[in-house]
Amino acid sequence: MAYSDFTLDAIRKSFGITLKRDRLFPTVAPVDVPPWLTALLEKGMPLAFVSEKSRAEFIIVPVLLASRDLAHASFTIYSGQRLDSDLSRGLSGECDFILSLTPPLPILQAPIVVIVEAKKNDIEAGLGQCVAQMIGARLFNQHEGNALETIFGCVTTGEDWQFLKLEHDTVVIDSRRYYIDRVDTILGILRTILASYTSLTTA
Repeated sequence: MAYSDFTLDAIRKSFGITLKRDRLFPTVAPVDVPPWLTALLEKGMPLAFVSEKSRAEFIIVPVLLASRDLAHASFTIYSGQRLDSDLSRGLSGECDFILSLTPPLPILQAPIVVIVEAKKNDIEAGLGQCVAQMIGARLFNQHEGNALETIFGCVTTGEDWQFLKLEHDTVVIDSRRYYIDRVDTILGILRTILASYTSLTTA
């Protein structure tokens, strides 16, 4: 079993997780979109829906890079990184994207956000995989001695962005979904997530 095999119901039964929907970012402020991102999205959007790979390259990665610029490069983006936290419980496999609080290094440290690219444009089908990776990221931090108990997640088609938050034994699925035509709000959410970790130190 691997991350991609989990459904929300399997997660709930296997890990005793409580699931609920609520507003995660009721007061999020949009941010100014870098001109280069606006131009790149305008050029890339017509090509982005040819395949899942093209959505990642033309939409998701540029948004993450813009978020990193706005955060003064305070996090690292890992693409296709393995996150093997507990093979016996199925918490293993590759993650589409992981955001980490450490400088770029060949090995993963301090994961705080996992991002799942929705398969076949199906956000709901990707939620179980995302929550499993969030649990895996938290367990990874515990093994590393990092005080990072809260983990965020996102399932995205590139056009639609669904955010989640794992805290204690509860996963909150944002009751709102965000869309690329308001990329300023998506960037604001990513900035809010990063800001929630500014008071923490990592090993």
